Amino acid sequence: MIEVSWLLFVLASLVLIVTPGQDMILVMSRSIAQGAAAGVATAAGVSVGLVGHTLLATLGLGAVLRTSEWLFVALKLAGAAYLVYLGLQLLRTRDHDLRLAGGTPRSLWRLFLDGALSNVSNPKIAVFYFAFLPQFVLPGAAHPTLSVFVLGLLFAALTFVVKGPVGLAAGALSGWLRERPRALNWLYRGSGAVLVGLGVKLAFERRA
Repeated sequence: MIEVSWLLFVLASLVLIVTPGQDMILVMSRSIAQGAAAGVATAAGVSVGLVGHTLLATLGLGAVLRTSEWLFVALKLAGAAYLVYLGLQLLRTRDHDLRLAGGTPRSLWRLFLDGALSNVSNPKIAVFYFAFLPQFVLPGAAHPTLSVFVLGLLFAALTFVVKGPVGLAAGALSGWLRERPRALNWLYRGSGAVLVGLGVKLAFERRA
């Protein structure tokens, strides 16, 4: 039995995934440098990297979620604070420079590995998974570890669903953003406001 807040999780995940960041820039840069297939291969690698983070989060979080009320509350508050922090960072962002990587062409397999290793080796993503996934496990869930695992896999799948098409359309998208820097700024600000609101909402939710 998977007991999670599906709608809230999907909405929050999509907000995070569509916000341009390290992985998005990597996918776009590879696509522009070597073509759409390169971008899709990189996006697939990024998603597989997230599966690795899912396994780590599952192994570490299951026991914590079942231990005690105060640990659950502490984890929830830490996660909510982290979401607010991410939102404030986006709200404070002013100028963005999309740097497109060139260099020697790589094979699709190497591009896939680049995406996976870039993601797996990022400690911020490990911290993010630890803080983010448990927020959407329903209070009193019979199988919190399984729920965290499924949420992690879903986040990885949603990442590919978003970033794969970005790889296909990277040339047009990057050109559009370079011509409209204010649009990118507003994207960051809007995403930041959503994350701050979500963090505040989660902080005040009670465990049944």
